[in-house]
Amino acid sequence: MTPAATLTLKNVDKSFDRNAVIRDVSFELRAGERIALLGHNGAGKTTLFKMALGFLRPDSGDIAVLGHTPGSGASRAGTAYLPEAVAFQKALTGREVMAFYARLKGADRKRSLDLLERVGLSDAANRKVGAYSKGMRQRLGLAQALIGHPKLVLLDEPTSGLDPVSRQNFYELIEEVAAGGATVLLSSHALTEVEARTDRILILSKGQLVADDTLAALRARARLPIRIRVRGTDGAADRIADRLGGTRVNGCSVELYCEPEGKVACLASIGELGGLVDDVDMHLPSLDDVYRHFSGITAGEV
Repeated sequence: MTPAATLTLKNVDKSFDRNAVIRDVSFELRAGERIALLGHNGAGKTTLFKMALGFLRPDSGDIAVLGHTPGSGASRAGTAYLPEAVAFQKALTGREVMAFYARLKGADRKRSLDLLERVGLSDAANRKVGAYSKGMRQRLGLAQALIGHPKLVLLDEPTSGLDPVSRQNFYELIEEVAAGGATVLLSSHALTEVEARTDRILILSKGQLVADDTLAALRARARLPIRIRVRGTDGAADRIADRLGGTRVNGCSVELYCEPEGKVACLASIGELGGLVDDVDMHLPSLDDVYRHFSGITAGEV
């Protein structure tokens, strides 16, 4: 059975002062998916989130959230949102913040408080939020967003301010949320960290959706070259370069590039070198490479 659609956009347009911010965007997200929404500043990511939440209305096109109109009671009941800049009443403790939002959402208070432990804030539960660091406020925001088992989770730069351990814990929690059937749509500029942690990539460029697929499929469409680094045994780098071409690196390695369809032939040529080769590293195009390709920007503009 195909999972139900949780967020659907059809030919959506949005402009401010006659400047197009979202232009003819269409996509459909389904239950259990983890989707990365990528785009440069001003690409339209936050505007898209605000329309899905019902804070803004599209100029044209249709949006459905869990089958309902954005901003309606039915859509809000099943949607969670974590903005990049999280703000809570500073005089409240973490425990009081969670209890307040549990009552607001009609959720079980004890289960909501358990989320504090899941995001690593159980020791700070009785401290006032005003004494929290930015990373702690971000983790509290994530815990608050997950109260009541939402079916659609919208996260805007959710790992901003988090240390490496907290980032790892965050993605583990997101994996659990998606495994439970929720859709997770997160925007991020940290392309390296979302590369292996999302199922699907959406790329916005100047308000247009220029890519929507898995990373593997986008790599295949982009046909970006594969980088192969061959490390030679002592003194063999020159002979390897003579046989294979490429560029000498660090005095002992040779770096080659090949088209995706030429990968097997290239590896076969390396294998023929036998004892001249000490090791081989192959690097597929990264999400950063794919993003630059589809958004049409150069490395210096990222």
